[in-house]
Amino acid sequence: MKDLNFIVIVSDTFRRDNLSFYGNRSLKTQTPNLDKLAKESVAFMNHYIASFPTIPNRRDLFTGRFTFTYTDWAPLSPDEIVLSQLLTSAGYTTMFIADTPHLMNEGYNYARGFSAWTWIRGQENDRYRTAPKEVKFPCSPEKLRNTTRTVTQYLRNVHHRKYEEDYFCAQTMIEAIHWLEENYRDGKFFLYVDTFDPHEPWDPPKWYVDLYDPDYKGEEVIYPVYGPADYLTKEELKHMRALYSGEATMVDKWIGKLLGKIEDLGLLDNTIIVFTADHGFYLGEHNLVGKITKIYREVSEIPLFIRFPEGKHIKVDALTQPPDLMPTILELAGVEIPPTVQGKSLLPIIEGKEKGRDIAVSSWAIIHKPASEERVSLNPYNWAQYAWRLKPSTITDGVWALIVGAGDMHPELYHLPTDPNEEINVIDDYRAKAEELFEKYIAYLREWDTKEEYIQQRRL
Repeated sequence: MKDLNFIVIVSDTFRRDNLSFYGNRSLKTQTPNLDKLAKESVAFMNHYIASFPTIPNRRDLFTGRFTFTYTDWAPLSPDEIVLSQLLTSAGYTTMFIADTPHLMNEGYNYARGFSAWTWIRGQENDRYRTAPKEVKFPCSPEKLRNTTRTVTQYLRNVHHRKYEEDYFCAQTMIEAIHWLEENYRDGKFFLYVDTFDPHEPWDPPKWYVDLYDPDYKGEEVIYPVYGPADYLTKEELKHMRALYSGEATMVDKWIGKLLGKIEDLGLLDNTIIVFTADHGFYLGEHNLVGKITKIYREVSEIPLFIRFPEGKHIKVDALTQPPDLMPTILELAGVEIPPTVQGKSLLPIIEGKEKGRDIAVSSWAIIHKPASEERVSLNPYNWAQYAWRLKPSTITDGVWALIVGAGDMHPELYHLPTDPNEEINVIDDYRAKAEELFEKYIAYLREWDTKEEYIQQRRL
């Protein structure tokens, strides 16, 4: 097999239903470049997050492990074997380009193992600029999350922005384009590109927002408070969705420019291109705004495309998850997969030799003790008290979705073919199905060497 290059593109908070390719959309986002890529790729139709949210997801990607079983939002451990170091040792030039700020927090070290790295400064609460001291909020401050620590800092960071090329996603893709132009002839490479958009704050150029809500005259809630959506008017909620879709369309445009450069450089014949996301976001579904409480489909289902040099298009229905990507790349690169990896290479599934796993587990970290020993109904109106400590898991076989937590959370069960929006909890009617899924979940936790003390906290 000739040497293959690898380009992995991750878009933070990019909901799967942005893409018309997947159908059944509540969002009507225009994404022509990614839809085109999907039609040239092996497209995974049932790809679910594993560890949640941002940092745990990247840890899954880099280590090939289900890291929610032993850690939470945390730096990359120096003793973990990561994809970049294996490829670098195998003779690849490895490059990390990102504007996602959390990856580069002090001591987090998610660029470890790469030959080189570049961080596009200024996203979210990155302490990048100190002026102007006073900033103007686009809406009432009480509608904004983390106004002092995040929104104020962000508005300072983008105060001098003038052109679309100044937006973070554009800067990141331009940096990746420049890197390719300089390096594409110098041997095999692994390029990792991570853009924080369309993560909030949502403030794309107005012409993108006008695609979805052109006549809006009210306040713009660019970084909404997480919780029940009741504090937003119907018009504000609609416009919030327009802001999100506008930013996702901008992401599509600039990824399209990177894809165009890959083609211009003649790299399509020897390069694997991967596009994926880390999780979704509630935009009013379940009366929620944010990525909080339980993990429903708007958050758990994410896109995954792998474009092979021949551009073959296959739809894969098997259940897949982010830890599977590392062993897939290693197998394609001819690099030995270390025994620490818990994910499974996707190549046997693509080739029709295997059916894949029987369940997918999407989860907050499960290493925390229950918030209470009493059973509580984790609903939107008590999320602030319980959500961050219950750390729910969602277990799905593609037909049923079971949501469980620590000892104090009432479980939920949904039948996806008849209730795709997960609105009718049928656990009392189908207890046996819930128990079956729960038993498989516990079996996987033990297979992944989860501490028994964590397993015992999980309850049905």
